[in-house]
Amino acid sequence: MRTFHRAHAWLISLCLFLTLGLSSCSFPGIVSTSEQLPEVKATTTPAQLPPIHFPQDEGGHGNLTEWWYYTGHLDAVDATGKTAHYGFEFVIFQALRGDLPPYYASHFAISDLNRNEFHYDQRRIAALSKALPDGRSVNGIDEQVGDWQIHGLNGQDQLKATMQDYAINLTLTGQKPVVQHNGNGLITYGTGGFSYYYSRSRMAIAGTLQDHQQTLQITGGIAWMDHQWGDFLATGIGGWDWYSLQLTNNVELMLYFIHDATGKVISTYAEYIDPASQGIVLPEEALHSTALDHWTSPKTGITYPSGWRLELNDSHVKGSLLIQPLLKDQELVALASTGNVYWEGAVDIQGQLNAQAVSGQGYIELTGYSK
Repeated sequence: MRTFHRAHAWLISLCLFLTLGLSSCSFPGIVSTSEQLPEVKATTTPAQLPPIHFPQDEGGHGNLTEWWYYTGHLDAVDATGKTAHYGFEFVIFQALRGDLPPYYASHFAISDLNRNEFHYDQRRIAALSKALPDGRSVNGIDEQVGDWQIHGLNGQDQLKATMQDYAINLTLTGQKPVVQHNGNGLITYGTGGFSYYYSRSRMAIAGTLQDHQQTLQITGGIAWMDHQWGDFLATGIGGWDWYSLQLTNNVELMLYFIHDATGKVISTYAEYIDPASQGIVLPEEALHSTALDHWTSPKTGITYPSGWRLELNDSHVKGSLLIQPLLKDQELVALASTGNVYWEGAVDIQGQLNAQAVSGQGYIELTGYSK
């Protein structure tokens, strides 16, 4: 399988549409519950799938799986002029199964880099009467789980979310054209189904962040947005390591390594996004990532890789990047919403690319790791 897709597909496909009596659902593709999953058959990919259209496809669709996923780094200043640094993750998932009502789950996380603390929250709802969009609306994104909200149109997005001690009210503005992954934004899996996938790989951040009792003004930052939807089902993989890297030379990299239950990498995807937002898919052999350390969660006992050296050797991009987590503990135990446990965290990047020194920031997601 040469191409793949963003993080939570297998989990959402299998776990979200349990009844509200959900007991547990462990890692992607593995269900542990006393409830019965609704039967869903594999969907054959239509011979001709329509291309992505903007802004019509920014909003929701009537497919099995969909999400709007944001990660980023931001700087904020308080009333005294003191600057604080944060990472954030905010995502809304939508899942559909048969005649059941749409089900939504959401995760919100803050990496407080001044306090060296990680905080997160999660929500889920069943929308009993919501009419689903059909991909033809020109109104853009309009999604919410309770008072957590995502609104957006043509790369102008608004995010609102709150949890204990933290809240965001962010305006994101796309700085580069949208990137349709795999060339046309379409990934097919044969009898496994199909998925659309695009990213806004560099979005400027404005707005406010509430840190405990203080409302801080955002003074700078960069976010990454993923939107993926389609009719695709689990195929029994173990998990993945997903990277979104934003470099100071106005270049981004999106890559992932899919591994089986034993940890063996079975599929690799890498895309180099140049300053003009042209996505170039790199051959698998041009990419090599080495874990430099490991971290064991005191909450779950799960051990994750922690720190990486990424080697790139292609005609478009050559170099070496050192990637370090800004906090060791950025683990989300999301059993109450999507039924899984995963690590997703802010990272720092230093190295050289095409014979030039570069630095940057990014996010890495790790799933499928066990005790």
